[in-house]
Amino acid sequence: MCIVLYVVLPSRLVIGPRWLVPVLIVLPLIPLSLRRHRHPNESPLVRQVTIVLIALISVANVMSMALLVHHLLTSAVTQGRELVYSAVSIWITNVVIFGLWFWEIDRGGPHRRAGHTTAWPDLQFPQMENPQLAPPDWYPHFTDYLYTSLANGTSFAPADAMPLSARAKALFAAESVVSLVTFAVVAARAVNILR
Repeated sequence: MCIVLYVVLPSRLVIGPRWLVPVLIVLPLIPLSLRRHRHPNESPLVRQVTIVLIALISVANVMSMALLVHHLLTSAVTQGRELVYSAVSIWITNVVIFGLWFWEIDRGGPHRRAGHTTAWPDLQFPQMENPQLAPPDWYPHFTDYLYTSLANGTSFAPADAMPLSARAKALFAAESVVSLVTFAVVAARAVNILR
């Protein structure tokens, strides 16, 4: 999904050749996709490749946002709709990316959680604090992390799961900054120039 959102961005918001970032993402994604589930005994290389992919998408998205702001501030923008569509694409990608980050870092990642690790959680979900509100075998799924990312990306603050570790707090802050810049600077300016 992030690849499609990147491909539909205008050329002036794309880093290098349009095909470069999607190819760099798809090549390692193919062997990772052949695996049905992450498991506790997986190779550390799988986790490293996964983190590199997420980091690559994150950097590409932040660069697209920076280019969008740069073009907004340095040139006469006449296409308000294009600006709004670009801002929406960057924001949706941001939500998906940080959902993946939260999924990958919490308690060492999905492979460690599958092994019922006793590692300290990076995120505290309401069901963990109030177990009587969830089934006895409840554990967070990807949709829980994606919702947490969506809530943080729209409110600029944790709304569902609370960040407990320094790295989770750093990720929450980074997502909020990208969302805030996209909403406050880009979207506000785009609304004024819509035709």
